[in-house]
Amino acid sequence: MGAELTVKLIEIALNKGVDEAEAYVRESKNLSIEVKKQQIDTIESSVTAGYCIRVVKDSRLGFSYSTNPDEIKAVAEKAIEASKYSEPDSHIGLPLKAEPLNMTSVEVFDNNITLLSENDAIDQVFLIESSALREDKSIKKIRRASGSFTISNTYIMNSRGINLHYPSTVCSASIMAIAEEGNDSQIGWDYEGSRFLRNISFEQVGRNAAKRAVQLLKSRKITPIKGFVLLDNLVSSGFLGILSSSLSAESVQKKKSIFVGKMGELVFNQRFNIIDSGLLDEKPGSKPVDDEGVPTTSKTLIEGGILSGFLHNTYTAKVNGEMSTGNAVRGGFRDLPSVGPTNFYIEPVSKEHTGNIEKTIKMVDKGLYVTETMGMHTANPITGEFSVGASGLWIENGEIKYPVKEAVISGNILHLFKNVVIIGDDLKFYGNIGSPFILIEGIDISG
Repeated sequence: MGAELTVKLIEIALNKGVDEAEAYVRESKNLSIEVKKQQIDTIESSVTAGYCIRVVKDSRLGFSYSTNPDEIKAVAEKAIEASKYSEPDSHIGLPLKAEPLNMTSVEVFDNNITLLSENDAIDQVFLIESSALREDKSIKKIRRASGSFTISNTYIMNSRGINLHYPSTVCSASIMAIAEEGNDSQIGWDYEGSRFLRNISFEQVGRNAAKRAVQLLKSRKITPIKGFVLLDNLVSSGFLGILSSSLSAESVQKKKSIFVGKMGELVFNQRFNIIDSGLLDEKPGSKPVDDEGVPTTSKTLIEGGILSGFLHNTYTAKVNGEMSTGNAVRGGFRDLPSVGPTNFYIEPVSKEHTGNIEKTIKMVDKGLYVTETMGMHTANPITGEFSVGASGLWIENGEIKYPVKEAVISGNILHLFKNVVIIGDDLKFYGNIGSPFILIEGIDISG
């Protein structure tokens, strides 16, 4: 499909009188494996390819897509026809070619994934399950152990000079392990994802999930207090994921963000920054260009607690009279570009307020080390209000005393991140969202 198809699509559209045209092609080969009791539960190998076209005519947008390369003329015509019925918008347009552009500026392709045999991939997924079962005798069941290995090619061309192609790879490992003791049963989960195979320890993913499940056995309820909450990096990444939506210019322009009207204000604690970067080698969210062909960048959105920027694609940038930040994202060739993060993460401003987990626990007189939350999706990205179920470990006088279940932490995300005391030294990415552990004071904890 590839480059030749994009050229033809653009030519057809321009010959029919559109002002601007863009062709996007995505080809992917994926191997997904799930195992259970050291037997293959499901295995799926798929090859998908599709393309789409955006056209602009008299400031009106048209869009169409297909998986059939023989339909390119009809697809272009459908997009042009669709533009006749859309509302005119002076901000609609396609990006210009960037010069110079280095398509190998970030490492996103691992040949070891292309060379990985199906049998070797299956063995890696078996390792996730077996390592969890070996970790502790309390691990009785594995609900799901899975691995995914994907090779993709992306082609983007428009009538304003962009003509790009880049290959990429991504792989992941995940597991849900169940620990049992008497009538008590607890679940532990872990995940790793990377564009490079060498960055994933399939064995460690299994062990981590097992440890998470086992440490929650014999959990107790607690009485309500207002105290310290130590968020595991898995949990803090969940809260950060909610913020990624609020830091999208698309959300701000639609008045669906907690940051509306707060540019330049101190919105969080001064101890940390929030960064979005598509230029981190081998990370899942990295790529040389966004899904409109604009070079990805690294930008600090919250700097020392101060709101300093938003994520933009070409459209939202034009609305604000700014430049795109290279954050156009598509769910696939069937979708128009929206705005989303590349690699979105927290970093401390300095080492002064950074600590390791063992020393941080010793600082806490009373509080909850939250290792798992339930209902994170119910947090309101517009108001910032949240109330989520929490499991974890109770800390008292600097020591872990016992596991906790059925707790609830509640408040406002702005308040949560304003009350940060310590930023951890263990930055970890879950997909394209990354965070260290975070110690926060003055949070409502109920049983």
